[in-house]
Amino acid sequence: MTSAANEKKRVGVLISGRGSNLHALIEASRHEPDYPAEIVLVASNNPDAPGLRKAADSGIPTLALDHRTFDSREAFDEALDRNLKKAELDILCNAGFMRLHTEAFVKSWWNRHLNIHPSLLPAFKGLHTHERVIEAGMTVSGCTVHAVRFEMDSGPIVDQAVVPVLNNDTPDTLAARVLDAEHLLYPHALKLVASGAVTVEDDQIIVNHSEQIESAPYDRA
Repeated sequence: MTSAANEKKRVGVLISGRGSNLHALIEASRHEPDYPAEIVLVASNNPDAPGLRKAADSGIPTLALDHRTFDSREAFDEALDRNLKKAELDILCNAGFMRLHTEAFVKSWWNRHLNIHPSLLPAFKGLHTHERVIEAGMTVSGCTVHAVRFEMDSGPIVDQAVVPVLNNDTPDTLAARVLDAEHLLYPHALKLVASGAVTVEDDQIIVNHSEQIESAPYDRA
């Protein structure tokens, strides 16, 4: 990592769409006292992603790399990796980035690359999460921030938030409730990692007790 221990960590965010979690990260980084990270780059595989305008309006540099113009997933990830490294990032956050990474890309950002997923991993990996949660008769759902690994929606879990599944829930109503939790969870999880309160070593989460860990801003089960 490039930042000195007493400086804010430089964070890049990968998006593909509207960037609602991006907005939550920007707000926390700019308005929470002593937040240990700053968003210095927002990148997307979709040049029309509304989140890019959101970042630009906030004065954050943006990068648009249309994956459709590349001959392979490997070529796209190589170009993305090259551009992200130019920004001298300490931490990379996926926030609705709808692309699977190559193994080379995952290795390049090993243990400093986070993702958020709308379920309580390791349950309900992949797409159509809320439909599957309701069909399974679950009474709770939630979201997970984890370190990125080769397998989709896997890796050491940094933190989770739990929300109830109500009797009259539809996939849309449950998705909205989980998204509200995501907007609280992701800034908190990034804060834990950027401050050094939590680190990822090998495939384990290490809680550094010398660092103060504030209570998460949501209810746990």
